[in-house]
Amino acid sequence: MRQLQAFVALADLRSFTRAAAQCHLSQPAFSALIGQLETALGLRLFDRSTRHVAPTPEGLEFEASARRVLAEFDAALAGVSEQRALRRGRVSIALLPSLAAGWLPGILRDYRAAHPGVEIAVADVLSEPCVELVRQGQADFALAAVRADTQELRAEPFCSDDFHLVCPAEHPLARLREIRPRDVAAYPFVHMARNSSVRQYLDAALHPLQMQTLMEVDQLATAMGMVRAGLGVSMMPALTLFHFAQPGLVTRPLVWSGLKRRIYLVRRRERSLSLAAQALYERVKSSPPDLTKTLAAPRRPRPARAAPART
Repeated sequence: MRQLQAFVALADLRSFTRAAAQCHLSQPAFSALIGQLETALGLRLFDRSTRHVAPTPEGLEFEASARRVLAEFDAALAGVSEQRALRRGRVSIALLPSLAAGWLPGILRDYRAAHPGVEIAVADVLSEPCVELVRQGQADFALAAVRADTQELRAEPFCSDDFHLVCPAEHPLARLREIRPRDVAAYPFVHMARNSSVRQYLDAALHPLQMQTLMEVDQLATAMGMVRAGLGVSMMPALTLFHFAQPGLVTRPLVWSGLKRRIYLVRRRERSLSLAAQALYERVKSSPPDLTKTLAAPRRPRPARAAPART
């Protein structure tokens, strides 16, 4: 690159003295660069005399290529500089839809305010697709409800949330002081799809107890609508409860053994993140969801009586 820079300076100024000064070199050092370039190419690039310097025909032809290479080099340096300053770049994150809708917008608002030139891609999908996107390199990192520790992937604990009963305000379960699994099993139940983390955690914690499954749905908004209509009750993790903050619905915490959902931060092993992705990764890692805010809204009626005995 120093040889090309010297060549272009000499082509512009037609003087070894002035070109050397522009390149902050002594004239012998500058002349050596031009000589090295001509030797490498096997061509004479300049005609020299005591009174003038001018490019040869081969030098004129080479000049266009030299200027293009220097321009691309300068652009590459500028691009790296902008990425280092996080004025440009791209980051892709995959995460559960409940996190994408409830917690992520605030994180991205602050990140984008600090780095408006960075392009952001969000994949709001279930846990297995989250992990697969990271494995395939289509997402820089993911938040998923599976501990995907493999030779390719590294998973570290990010946060966890307890489950809550969701039911109409006038439902008999809403008035119980203590809610037991068999109490919920006595009523029609709205389940999430079997490939969702919500369903998988519930099935594992409640086994061998069977719910009276009314229907299985894919979307939290659909589950909310069904419960709000009085068709059944459901159980949801705390991070999803903003979907159920609706008139006529209440939530009750369920303190049952084994009924806790864990979320993991997943990324590829031994692979560096881009500067833009690393900045978002660190912001995400340091800002887990605040469940005290999630549960702050008064959505529970005052319990009126203890649970009746059921057999």
